[in-house]
Amino acid sequence: MDSRIDEIVAQMKTLENELMDELKKKEDEFFYTLEDKKVKFEESVVKEGRAKIVSSIKYLSSFPVLVILTIPFIWSMMIPALIADIFVTIYQAVCFPIFKIPKVKRKDYIIIDRYNLFYLDRVEKINCWYCEYFNGVIGYTREIAARSEQFWCPIKHSKPQIDMHSRYNKFFHFGDYETYRQELEKRRSNFKDLECEV
Repeated sequence: MDSRIDEIVAQMKTLENELMDELKKKEDEFFYTLEDKKVKFEESVVKEGRAKIVSSIKYLSSFPVLVILTIPFIWSMMIPALIADIFVTIYQAVCFPIFKIPKVKRKDYIIIDRYNLFYLDRVEKINCWYCEYFNGVIGYTREIAARSEQFWCPIKHSKPQIDMHSRYNKFFHFGDYETYRQELEKRRSNFKDLECEV
């Protein structure tokens, strides 16, 4: 592995940790705390937020008719999301122990919590549920695919990607056949950085 690349990846991880620290500071700013993994808002904030809820009809009527007509198309995408969720969960349950790849924790990606937000009407809560589930499934699936790719074909692309997955920095450079042949077995089982997550 190139030491400069390792250095940049370490800097990125440090920045991600700093970002998480800053996001945690928002708990105080928005008057909530986490108790037993449940969000607790100050009562005065809840009352004020509930007083400002718009009705679902008013919320929906704020959109053009064409936007409303897209709703069946949006919700039809839930079918492939559910199928993907089921199949990738089965895939990793069967294959990852055989490949000796650490399993991806579904709960780290599919986080359903916005329905508790007191300032959303019913339609907004349903929309949030859809987005957090759908995007969670995509992230969960991507991480399973990334770990699988590291095991089977850890080679970078010839062109830069807009968004690299979490395992990409472990991959061989495109065209580096010597290192690929020398280190393939070692790289395909190099999940030591995930051991602290277990």
